[in-house]
Amino acid sequence: MGDGSKDGVILLSRILLMVLFIIFGWMKLTSFGATVSAMEGYGTPMPYLAAIIAVVVEFVFGIALILGIFTRPIAVIFAVYVLGTAFIGHPFWKMTGMEMMGNEINFFKNISIIGGLLLLAVTGAGRYSLDYKFFNK
Repeated sequence: MGDGSKDGVILLSRILLMVLFIIFGWMKLTSFGATVSAMEGYGTPMPYLAAIIAVVVEFVFGIALILGIFTRPIAVIFAVYVLGTAFIGHPFWKMTGMEMMGNEINFFKNISIIGGLLLLAVTGAGRYSLDYKFFNK
């Protein structure tokens, strides 16, 4: 695979990794009160601050990763965030039945997403990114 193809795949990967987070980050932003209530329901410490962090990471950092700006550090921060949401939002080990199954699936989806984010942290954003435009001169 040539460098141009690799860079295109990296761009597509950034978009596919982030589309979920941008959609749900936007929903959290536009329904901020409900987001805070959900954080309270999960037993999240400091739910208002947690809701702000969720919006910033999911929506703002999601857009940043699609654009490919500060990709490596943001991907690492995002991976830590996704790990935290896996443990806080999907504690399947405390559940039974269908609730357990659904949360176990979502927990391991988060783990898989972390794999993609860590790979992005190692590879960088590629040629089709603001990182390349501003920092590779």
